[in-house]
Amino acid sequence: MPPKIPMRSPIRALYGSTCRRRPTLPAFAALSGPSPTLEAVREWTPTSWRALPADQQPDWPDEAVLEQTLKQLSALPPLVFAGEARQLTSSLAEVAEGRAFMLQAGDCAESFDDFTADSIRDKLKVILQMAVVLTYGSGVPVVKVGRIAGQFAKPRSSPTERIGDEDFPSFRGHIVNDLVATASGRAANPERLLTAYHQSASTLNLLRAFAKGGFADLREVHTWNQEFVATSAEGRRYEAIASEIERALRFMKACGIDVETAALHQVDFYTSHEALLLGYEEALTRQDSLTGAWYDCSAHMLWIGERTRAVDRAHVEFLSGVGNPIGVKLGPAAIPEDVVAVCDRLDPERTPGRLTLISRMGSGRVRDALGPLIRAVRDAGHPVAWVCDPMHGNTFTSPSGRKTRHFDDVLSEIETFFSVCRAEGAWPGGVHVELTGDDVTECLGGSEEILEGHLDVRYTTTCDPRLNARQSIDLAFRVAELLRA
Repeated sequence: MPPKIPMRSPIRALYGSTCRRRPTLPAFAALSGPSPTLEAVREWTPTSWRALPADQQPDWPDEAVLEQTLKQLSALPPLVFAGEARQLTSSLAEVAEGRAFMLQAGDCAESFDDFTADSIRDKLKVILQMAVVLTYGSGVPVVKVGRIAGQFAKPRSSPTERIGDEDFPSFRGHIVNDLVATASGRAANPERLLTAYHQSASTLNLLRAFAKGGFADLREVHTWNQEFVATSAEGRRYEAIASEIERALRFMKACGIDVETAALHQVDFYTSHEALLLGYEEALTRQDSLTGAWYDCSAHMLWIGERTRAVDRAHVEFLSGVGNPIGVKLGPAAIPEDVVAVCDRLDPERTPGRLTLISRMGSGRVRDALGPLIRAVRDAGHPVAWVCDPMHGNTFTSPSGRKTRHFDDVLSEIETFFSVCRAEGAWPGGVHVELTGDDVTECLGGSEEILEGHLDVRYTTTCDPRLNARQSIDLAFRVAELLRA
């Protein structure tokens, strides 16, 4: 059995490391005229990204108001701490070295409208259930990372969209504008940045309480089963595992083994989001008082999307200088030279746990596209973790006009990802999925099949379709079987 990752509380970093505020924000640099090269950016600072073209940034109507908002953000406390991010890097190093598995999961885009303790709890509950299934079914420790407490912004393929007979600015997530298609609703509003910060802070507070305050206790595995999951085939399989865990704990206690250790009653749970709005990320970047390194304290882990990973542009420049672990999304058009270049830029020291490469190819394209990337990155000496995002490459529009994904396509991409990784001698290190704790009908298929006619019953996402709890747990069982194979 692979060695167990030491279970250390990320909250201890609050007492072991503090972060200094970043320097006062200068005015936004105009991104017009000739684009400077990377060589012109001689020394990294939290503001050095401003000298390069920045993709996917909103068209803010009043830059003076934006600057004032960012100054307010820069004076607020960090959401996470440098020590927590370093601990996640250590855990992801175990993933990169084939001794652990990463589960990264949560909402496509968090909403200002659906913000309750119950929704946060239920999302965490599903992720914990999936982690139990993966750990118990495979014997591999699971690093738990949520798409939560900051996953508000969304990249768009077009700056505008036509609704009826009118063109409106595209919806870029509640951190920027509103889903309601009106002129005022779709205008980019800097005050939403502050709302996103405060909602993230409240979400983190509750997540820490759940993770360390008894909710995540392995003795409570039965209580994690929502009613609609308990009545499903997946729920019954989960209940069987929960019963086995309870028997194992009783056996250990009878043998005199200490079952009161914190590792059985608490979990390390980390947050992540796409670092899309660079002004927001800059405003929450702090200098660690222990090491002097810079950390983006908006989340433990940040990732760069397929649309923003160009090595000579602002997103890669910004994330090259922060100490957090970084993910990079790779679509089917990714070529080895570009992937190695972005690895060189983001991790020149080749530090295990620093880089996670997240393939999002589509079930029909991953077999041909992934292998050359794995070989190129390995030959360049980068110790990355390879993770599969089986959601984004498998999105299509149903006959009813709903964006959806089919569970079979999601599973097929994961199966092919495992096959390619093993053929190339790489460890299939994790999955990155969009899910919710609600009983939604947004993705087709699953063991209790959602059909085309069911999509309108409970379709509530603000952006892309998510797996519901039944489908998520079903997926965890299938992935556990792949890990055992």
